[in-house]
Amino acid sequence: MPLLQFDTTLSPSAEEKTALADRVTDLYTAEMETTAGHVAVTIRERDPADLHLGRAVDGPIVFLDAEIRRGRPFERKRAFALETMAYVCETFDVPEANAKVVFTEHPGEHMMGVDRVGGEWDGEE
Repeated sequence: MPLLQFDTTLSPSAEEKTALADRVTDLYTAEMETTAGHVAVTIRERDPADLHLGRAVDGPIVFLDAEIRRGRPFERKRAFALETMAYVCETFDVPEANAKVVFTEHPGEHMMGVDRVGGEWDGEE
C-alpha cells in the first residue's frame, strides 16, 4: 500500500482535495505499474509557520512524502514526482521552488492492510 502524504500551506476545498487524490492515484498507478485499490492519499493543511523550506519563494508550499514499496527504478519515481508536482503547481499556483517530494522505500511486507500483507514489487501487478 503506497501512502502518499501531502503537507501544504494551501487550503483546498473538499472537491479540490478529492480531485488531487484522484489525479495522484491515477499518476501513481500509471507510472508505478500497480492498481488503484490500495493507494492511500492524505492531504494535511498546515499553517505557514509549520512548513519551512530554505529555497522557498513567496507562495504556498507543498511537500509530498511518498511511502512506497521498494523496487521501482529511479526513472519511475522521478517521473511520478515530476508529473505530480507539475499538476500541483499548475492547479494550485504553487511556485516550483516550493514543491518537494521525498520517497521512503519499504520491504513489501512492511506495506499492509487488515486484509493483506504486501509482497515484493516485480512490475507484474
